[in-house]
Amino acid sequence: MVADAPKTPWGGRFEATPGAFQQRFGASLPVDKRLYAEDIAGSVAHARMLAAQSVISEADARAIEDGLLGILRDIDAGAFVFDEADEDVHMAIEAELTRRIGDAGKRLHTARSRNDQVATDTRLHSKRASLEVAARINGLRSTLLNLAADHPDVVMPGYTHLQKAQPVLFAHHMLAYSWMLTRDFARVRHAHEAADTLPLGSAALAGTTFPIDRGMVAHELGFSAVSPNSLDAVSDRDFLVDLTYACTLGMVHLSRLAEELVLWSTEEFGFITLDDAWSTGSSIMPQKKNPDFAELVRGKTGRVVGDLTALLVTLKGLPLAYNKDMQEDKEPAFDAIDTYADSLEAMAGMLSTMRVNPERMRLGALGGFMAATDLADYLAAHGVPFREAHEIVGRLVLTCEREGRVLQELTLEDLAAASPAFGSDALNTVDIEAVVARRDTAGGTAPSRVAEQLTAAREALGRDGEWLEGHGAADE
Repeated sequence: MVADAPKTPWGGRFEATPGAFQQRFGASLPVDKRLYAEDIAGSVAHARMLAAQSVISEADARAIEDGLLGILRDIDAGAFVFDEADEDVHMAIEAELTRRIGDAGKRLHTARSRNDQVATDTRLHSKRASLEVAARINGLRSTLLNLAADHPDVVMPGYTHLQKAQPVLFAHHMLAYSWMLTRDFARVRHAHEAADTLPLGSAALAGTTFPIDRGMVAHELGFSAVSPNSLDAVSDRDFLVDLTYACTLGMVHLSRLAEELVLWSTEEFGFITLDDAWSTGSSIMPQKKNPDFAELVRGKTGRVVGDLTALLVTLKGLPLAYNKDMQEDKEPAFDAIDTYADSLEAMAGMLSTMRVNPERMRLGALGGFMAATDLADYLAAHGVPFREAHEIVGRLVLTCEREGRVLQELTLEDLAAASPAFGSDALNTVDIEAVVARRDTAGGTAPSRVAEQLTAAREALGRDGEWLEGHGAADE
């Protein structure tokens, strides 16, 4: 005698049901239940289309929609308890719908598979998440631009190899990160566009025999196109890789900025003072003020890099079309999105409340012989071959280093002894403000060029903000 079929979506074929371990091991509900709003939106659109195509009755479609919206309200209100025995969010909602409205709920899954259903839910979630992340990117960009505008004349040392190199404006330094974030915004925007294709209607892998209207569903859900190939549609997660990659590179940029905040807040640098609300103390040393939140942003970057690696490795060997491995796509992607969004908020909080210390920055710009290149350029402009000028100034630096002096303490006699090409105007060459002002090429650190750059950065932020508004998202 055949045993009762298990209560699963494939119960007619099987004589035994998975045990408790198999259910726990195979379930994705703890991760994918966050897709409930997208799942319900997709199901409502699908039911409306089925009724419009006379696949199900109008009465059944109304019952399905009313039942789904009731479930949505309950979940939003925290009054819905997910049954962990359900394998995933799709089955949890469909099972509850059938309990509430009866046989009409069983007709919802006509002309679709969980394969195209989960792909649709994930694309909807990716579109929404990308807009939310993009808004936070713009929030941090705005903070950086405000810092640049509020400190237009502050000079600080610029570094290569973490060794003092040439003086730059603090505003120039902040704008460097704003341009990184501008590129980060573009990558997140691309990920949004990559997700903007409807897979629903592809069914399991080959399409469906029912006379469905995919264009109607795409319009209902806000997709700009329908997928052209059903095999590709159910197995494609490129859009999710795009978004995870955008979050990963964005975290790398935040980590670089966090590293500088950690350094700049030390007593040795003293360039900035982090607000107490974004710092922590020590359990044993009463005097400590630690940049823990900057360090956490730096540390969490490793997690997000791991998320991208996990997603790529999951997808790398999969034959067409859908495979259960793809259940593992959401956890790393969700973690990358959440971590990046939180890190953007933390970084904006730290930057908007920190105190800039101009005196310490200018003092730092006087050390390190950072006007040496300008002295060499002066000689080259007065007929000395640059390589020879480089050597002459190198000897001057060595002399200053031995004598404990900085270049600004050199006299005209010192310069003339080094080379007869130095004239009476050579001392101005080592003035820090003059060194900065002479970098007057496009993109340089001269005040006039930084002002131009700030205007361009604000215009870029405005354009990106308009794109966000056009997609129903507010710039933070």
